[in-house]
Amino acid sequence: MTLVTGATGSVGRHLVAQLVGAGQPVRALTRRPAAAGLPDGAEVVGGDLLAPDTLPAALRGVARMFLFAVPETAQEVVDHAVRAGVRRIVVLSSSAVDDGLADDAAGSFGHAHHRPVERAVERAGVEWTHLRAGEFMLNTLDWARDIRAEGVVRGVNGHFPSAPVHEADVAAVAAAALLGDGHAGAKYFLTGPGLITPAEQVRTIGAALGRALQFVELTREQARDLWGRRGVPSEVIEYLLWSPPAPPADGGYAAMVRVSPAVAEVTGRPARSYAEWVADHLANFR
Repeated sequence: MTLVTGATGSVGRHLVAQLVGAGQPVRALTRRPAAAGLPDGAEVVGGDLLAPDTLPAALRGVARMFLFAVPETAQEVVDHAVRAGVRRIVVLSSSAVDDGLADDAAGSFGHAHHRPVERAVERAGVEWTHLRAGEFMLNTLDWARDIRAEGVVRGVNGHFPSAPVHEADVAAVAAAALLGDGHAGAKYFLTGPGLITPAEQVRTIGAALGRALQFVELTREQARDLWGRRGVPSEVIEYLLWSPPAPPADGGYAAMVRVSPAVAEVTGRPARSYAEWVADHLANFR
């Protein structure tokens, strides 16, 4: 039996569907089972990672676990899992993790959130795999309201490329690590198949919609004001306002951004492109 925590999240929902599709017994953990909307074939159970004492029943008979990162209670959650007999844990982590930093490293929100969870699993004496996912394609759903209303996306660093990953590909790597051998101790850096800038992403959405969309570059002050009014936490705003350094003369920005082959190497098929992600989510932008 595999337990998927964060089962109604962007990755967890895909993982549950993929495990069910593969004929695997899967138990899906969520705080609100009645509203989960998960596929038939999944055993949906109630529980909360922030309340570890709610987990023993969900962990009964579980050999493998997909662990969503909740650093506040990670050690207690892992202790419950080990006592229940879990022997393999796959952690949904972040590419922001730097093994050389302290767990609570100042100025690294992603590292401070995810590395304590990784460490709790590493100390547990079980097989573990860390999925250090980079930027998610799903993040661009934040643009949907403005695209529907105005056909305009306002942001920063519109010219700077990244290699975002489809959430279904992260789930596919998780499924491989949960069910297959040869992944113990791996730290997989997960990206999409190539580089794309925010401005190019906007054009890709526009092409799929058959509409001309526009990316408008904001100043840092304009971005702080806009995102603050929309309730974005201050630490996230400062992370989003990171300014790329000048590109090296010999390679441009592409020489500064790493594209990982891990999705293809682990799953045996190419990572999904941003255009494929847009096709999967086009209804959100209409």
